[in-house]
Amino acid sequence: RADGVQQDQGSVDPVDPERVGANGESYGAGASLALATLKNRVMETDGSLIPWASPNGTPISLAAAAPFAGWSDFAYAMRPNGRTLDTEITSVTANISPAGIQKLSINAGLYLTATLGAYIALPGVNPEADLTKWLGQAAAGEPYDTPLDQASLEQLAKYRSTYYLLAGAYGFDQVEPAPLFLANGFTDDVFAADEYVRYYNLHRSLYPSAPISLFFFDGGHQRGNNKAVDAENVRLASRIKTFFDHYVKRTGPQPPLDVTAFAQTCPIDVPSLGPFTADTWDALHPGEVVFNSEASQAVLSVGGDPTVSKAFDPVAGGLACTTAAGAEEGSGVATYNLPTSTGSGYTLLGAPVVVADLNVTGLFAYIAARLVDVDPVTNTKTLVARSLYRIDPDAPNGRQKFQLYSNGWHFAPGHIPRLELLGRDAPYARPSNGVFSISVSNLELRLPVHEVPGASG
Repeated sequence: RADGVQQDQGSVDPVDPERVGANGESYGAGASLALATLKNRVMETDGSLIPWASPNGTPISLAAAAPFAGWSDFAYAMRPNGRTLDTEITSVTANISPAGIQKLSINAGLYLTATLGAYIALPGVNPEADLTKWLGQAAAGEPYDTPLDQASLEQLAKYRSTYYLLAGAYGFDQVEPAPLFLANGFTDDVFAADEYVRYYNLHRSLYPSAPISLFFFDGGHQRGNNKAVDAENVRLASRIKTFFDHYVKRTGPQPPLDVTAFAQTCPIDVPSLGPFTADTWDALHPGEVVFNSEASQAVLSVGGDPTVSKAFDPVAGGLACTTAAGAEEGSGVATYNLPTSTGSGYTLLGAPVVVADLNVTGLFAYIAARLVDVDPVTNTKTLVARSLYRIDPDAPNGRQKFQLYSNGWHFAPGHIPRLELLGRDAPYARPSNGVFSISVSNLELRLPVHEVPGASG
């Protein structure tokens, strides 16, 4: 109304309050997932939850949501510490302890985009939305264990990260979310596919029979190729329509509640591999390729070839099919060449796992991990998966385990899978303020693959 008072249109609500769906990408995906997790509630500014109703008092409940290329933990997505594993339910404190590593180019790029195309709070005016101060804290680097830094991370977790709402953290009451179709890009370096895998695992543990599906392909934010020639974009649109026809319009048949994935292929004009489907995320990769190396190698805070790091950066570099010189990174980088792929090769379809003995000297140590595919014919390498893992300063030494972000990738016959562990991967990761050395020994690399145990290759 002209006087600013909200009211329903006419005497009858114009929208069926039980047939409302939410769909969005990027930040819209974050909003869609929040609506689905709240379902029939609204969060007040103090964090309390009240029933969702129209201005006329009609109860509203979201019928379904289909977020694309979003997050479940915004703080972790921007400053990961490597404490998410797809074999476990992620702890509600995993995102802030130990402090994560800033995804430098992505954080800076998102902030620049906001200043050019949106309104942001002036610095120091609103402590619950102070993007400028939050970016400044992250850009300043270690040490991060200040009360101000912890407070900003908790703001992001409590008000902008639906994983904690689903988990019942911060005293939130839990309800079964609306039916969910979660889609993301394997090659999305802004919001990794694992953001949805984390939510999916918790969702299935709390509500085993509740409707939820996963869909992954080579798309989303940078470095995603988003191939125009591929079938996955058409399939994705069709799957969302089918999902909404059933759960929102209530006119269509029951959609499949499965996990669908397309594997990345290069060059960009080659159709992606797939689809691969399974009833669950775990069932998507029934086999495993395991590699072991007992020898000790050193990871140094100054190691790594900056030209390779730039080529693989999602902002300064190119798309997911960008290649770099295939030579090993040199001193200060722990490098592990797996045996040359034989037979018909094998297809990574999940999150690579690294387990190793670490011995650390120095301050503020972390590992930037990269799994690459080396083509010996062209002597070039393509980035397959990456991650950032913060060494816990309170327990820096001993047997440790972390995962690289998930992807789908076929290691063709004759190609060499290679794991590279670096102490510096700028501009993707902010360089540490410390000087450190990490001795890595007794390393085990486990690649989850689509092929069953004993398959050729």
